[in-house]
Amino acid sequence: MLYNIFKAFWVGGLLCVIAQIIIDKTKLTPARIMVSYVVAGAFLTLIGVYDPIVKYAGAGATVPIIGFGYSLCKGAVKAVSEKGLIGVMTGGITATAGGITAAILFGFLAALFSKPRSK
Repeated sequence: MLYNIFKAFWVGGLLCVIAQIIIDKTKLTPARIMVSYVVAGAFLTLIGVYDPIVKYAGAGATVPIIGFGYSLCKGAVKAVSEKGLIGVMTGGITATAGGITAAILFGFLAALFSKPRSK
């Protein structure tokens, strides 16, 4: 149990450290780095590299933004095998619907209970 927590912590931390180094050492904006992480997660899943990392680290590999690309790709691959070509469009959305819904809901709740201020 404790070892699984350690694995998730160091892998997730490493992914975040890499992103922070890219932010500090390049002129890329955080938004572009996030998009790059999503694309990298999907690409690494497609070529079979990210699955062993997820099996090893669990939430440490799926919770960071790179895990969103992983989930999109896994959902699309599964839907294509079940539904054919239409699965390319529907699979990723179906696989990530819960996470997207939670993000919208919690963002809405945070907006309700916070006082916005102008900068």
